[in-house]
Amino acid sequence: MPKVNVYNMLGEQVGEIELNDQIFGVEVNQHVVYEVVKNQLANKRQGTQSTKTRAEVRGGGRKPWRQKGTGRARIGSIRAPHWTGGGVTFAPKPRDYSYKVPKKVKRLAMKSALTSKVENGEIIVIDELNFDAPKTKEMVNLLNKLNADKKALIVTADKNENVVRSANNIATVQTTVVNNLNVYDILKYNSFIITKDAVRKVEEVYA
Repeated sequence: MPKVNVYNMLGEQVGEIELNDQIFGVEVNQHVVYEVVKNQLANKRQGTQSTKTRAEVRGGGRKPWRQKGTGRARIGSIRAPHWTGGGVTFAPKPRDYSYKVPKKVKRLAMKSALTSKVENGEIIVIDELNFDAPKTKEMVNLLNKLNADKKALIVTADKNENVVRSANNIATVQTTVVNNLNVYDILKYNSFIITKDAVRKVEEVYA
């Protein structure tokens, strides 16, 4: 089983924790990770883009000039796609981009993402994470003491309002709970900060 150090809020090492091999020590499957990230990004798309076709553009009902005898190219409408102000060829229309990925694929991608964080030394386990009041300065100090990268994902077992509000004003830091953890966020942030309780909860959910 892979072992990682456990730190307190002062950045001091206070012990070690053994991670479950079935979650944090699997063979990383990059293709599965790619498929799940692509699925997440597709599901986030609003799909509200809309452009008018030549049938929807205002005007152009009359043929601008007769078919033959003018010396000019034949044209049926001033709203043809190659005219200024004309309709758009194959115009994008509102649509739903979302699709489903099998649960087994999602689970394998999650395990692969978590394992990659362990292999790259980007996981930081903290024994507990509590603030007396929401203060951005304290969160910045904590990240500095843990030698965390500016882009950090903080994972807790349950929602802690003080932790969330302390990180809200830091653009490169995001907080989440185990139940909302996803592959895209794990890979997006360089430092993966997680509490001991959250580690055990992840192992319960994905074991």
